[in-house]
Amino acid sequence: QVQLVESGGGLVQPGGSLQLSCAASGSFFSINAMGWYRQAPGEERELVATFTNSGTTNYADSVKGRFTISGDKSKNTVYLQMNTLRPEDAGVYYCYALVLLMNLKSAHVWGQGTQVTVSS
Repeated sequence: QVQLVESGGGLVQPGGSLQLSCAASGSFFSINAMGWYRQAPGEERELVATFTNSGTTNYADSVKGRFTISGDKSKNTVYLQMNTLRPEDAGVYYCYALVLLMNLKSAHVWGQGTQVTVSS
């Protein structure tokens, strides 16, 4: 099984910063991509940013220039640095990984989520 463990959520004032981390553990052949999605109350889950094992990144338009996603292959960890946070950035942030299992089948794995609250 593959597990994703997130950390770094919390309460921050508008304009502030937070860094989220997500570490993958378990038995797998490789990780092809990792990323972050978020879900606000009453809203659908939406993509925030993704990071592939080749270093390609992708961002939602709403976070471009404010958020930075990066990865550490040696630690199977992805980070999301969030700057200039806005109230509309609040929600539950979910880590995501596209994993190649030992049987060479792909699997979509989700973390349990970490709450980000942006409020004064």
